[in-house]
Amino acid sequence: MRRAASIQLHPEALRHNLSVARRLAPAVPMWSVIKAEGYGHGLLWAAQALADDSDGLAVSQVCEARALRAAGFEGALLVLQGPRDLSEVHACTEFDLQPVLHHSAQLDHLEAASVVLPVVWIKLNTGMNRLGFEPAQAPKVATRLQAAGHGQGGLHWMTHMACADEPEHPQNARQLDAFATTVAAFPGHRSVANSAALFAGWGRGGAAAGEYWGRPGIMLYGAHPASVPAEHLPEGPDGDLRPAMTVQAPIIATQPLAPGSTVGYGATWTADAPGRVGIVAMGYADGYPRHAPSGTPVLVNGELCPLIGRVSMDMLAVDLSGVPAAQVGDRVTLWGEGLPVERVARAAGTISYELLTRVADRLQPGN
Repeated sequence: MRRAASIQLHPEALRHNLSVARRLAPAVPMWSVIKAEGYGHGLLWAAQALADDSDGLAVSQVCEARALRAAGFEGALLVLQGPRDLSEVHACTEFDLQPVLHHSAQLDHLEAASVVLPVVWIKLNTGMNRLGFEPAQAPKVATRLQAAGHGQGGLHWMTHMACADEPEHPQNARQLDAFATTVAAFPGHRSVANSAALFAGWGRGGAAAGEYWGRPGIMLYGAHPASVPAEHLPEGPDGDLRPAMTVQAPIIATQPLAPGSTVGYGATWTADAPGRVGIVAMGYADGYPRHAPSGTPVLVNGELCPLIGRVSMDMLAVDLSGVPAAQVGDRVTLWGEGLPVERVARAAGTISYELLTRVADRLQPGN
């Protein structure tokens, strides 16, 4: 059953934010990352908004790529986790996918499938220790693939930065050096730059040789990467990023508050002056973070107001003292236009990625 809370999606914001990525790395081709249901915005919706302006679309899994092909998307598709079994290897050939190979088990699957993949990306583990071949394995992996005929249309290389959202972290230099040194002996494209690495200026991976591809993700949806300190870099619209999602819900009740009145479960918030509370039809069952503390900002009639008390399953309370004209039926912005999602995430002790991807599907599309 759909809720009174709603999500408004802004496709023009995605395209604008992709243009920001291109300004950060001029002349660098861009994979627009739409994994995890387009970071919670919808896989097909994100693809429709971005396909014409992107050099290719990137997803995590083969099943996502299948859905895009079934929906009629014909452009380049990168599968970041590569094939998991023989059937997915065959799908890579059937649907003309560009898989990222990161483990020897995938090489075994390729041999067992007896197929040839025209374009292949090899992921190197330069310090993230999540996915990827060790740099010392690169010659052996490349030789094994080429001997089987793979990569005749391109054998390319990528890695993932562990600390790109902290540009001064020494891990970054180690990873960039390891990657550049390893791939120097090989032809093909390179890719190191997710959103954080693009903001850090590493669209070309710190090296001039070879064609580098960017992989913008979270920034496409209007949020700066996790852990960017607010005092160092601007956020949301102030950083020339536009939110692609606005989450709103109506005020469904108001209550007068006398000094000493408490609000919500556990009576964790107490009024210290006369005031008024607004009850908003949004809660943790809708994807709002239950652990958001009192003081987390919301937007009521264009004014910032603090959340007060504990978030309930499908309601939350806000202090309306600063907006005396607010009334039942007024819509409250939980994040989006006018209130960057990372500001809410920071107040709640989480990251924008989590908020965007956890909004429950019982919220209805807005107008």
